[in-house]
Amino acid sequence: MITTSDFKRGLWIELEGEPWLILDVTRQTPTARGASLIVKVKMRSPKTGAVQDKSFRGGDKVNEPNVEERAVQFLYSDNEGFHFMDNESYEQTCLQADELGDAKDYLIDNLELTCLVLDEKVLGVRLPSTIDLKVTECPPPSKGQGSGQTKSATLETGLVIQVPLYLEQGELVRVDTREARFVQRAKE
Repeated sequence: MITTSDFKRGLWIELEGEPWLILDVTRQTPTARGASLIVKVKMRSPKTGAVQDKSFRGGDKVNEPNVEERAVQFLYSDNEGFHFMDNESYEQTCLQADELGDAKDYLIDNLELTCLVLDEKVLGVRLPSTIDLKVTECPPPSKGQGSGQTKSATLETGLVIQVPLYLEQGELVRVDTREARFVQRAKE
C-alpha cells in the first residue's frame, strides 16, 4: 500500500483496479483547525489516455499496481513513434509521444532507461534523474550582469530550459528530468 505522503510525479497507483500515472501532485494544508491535509493529484490512464484530477486526504492509502520494470535502450524516433529495445530479449517496442509524456523531451540515441510494463503492455518509461544534453541554440554569452540571471537555451531534443548567462551554443549541460531545469555544465 502507498500513502499520500509517497505521492510524486511518475509514480504508478491503482484506483478501482486500474493503473494510473501521477503527472502532478499539490499538497494543501487547510487553515481551519482540525482539518487534514489535502493532496490533489493529476493522473493519466495508460489504457484510455484520459487525464483526471483527484483529491485525497492526508494518510489515505492506495494500492500499487503490479508494474514490472525492464531495462531498455532508446534507439530512434520517426513518423511511427519512439522506438525502444529491451536489453534482455532484444524485442523492439514503439511508443507514441502522448504515451511518453514529458519523457520524450529527454530521449537521445542509445539512452539507457527503465520501461514500465503491466500485463505485457508497455505503459511508459522512467528516466534517470539527470541527463546530459547539448545546447543547440542560445544567445551569445553576456557578462557584467547580476549573478543568478538566466537566458533561454534550446537543447538537442528540442527542450527549452533556462541556463546561466555564461553558457554557449555547443556546450553540454546536465538537466534535471523531474523539473526540466539546468543543474550544471557537463563534461564530454
